[in-house]
Amino acid sequence: MYWVYALYSRDFDKIYVGSTSDLTGRLNAHNHPANHGWTARFKPWTLIYSEAHASKSEALRRERELKTARGRAFIRSLVP
Repeated sequence: MYWVYALYSRDFDKIYVGSTSDLTGRLNAHNHPANHGWTARFKPWTLIYSEAHASKSEALRRERELKTARGRAFIRSLVP
């Protein structure tokens, strides 16, 4: 099972969209103190959206869709 997910940083009003095969582990990695990637600057992250896919290629296709203007508008509508 593969997941497409959207994270939200309330403190910085940032959204991050990604895909993974381990949703819980990936969320923990984004928020872990040892994370030094792009998402490290905007911690803490909250999961605001996820959807399951049977294959990695389906998940990657959906991730690309969510990163378009229309997809970003959809994700933005979910922000609390």
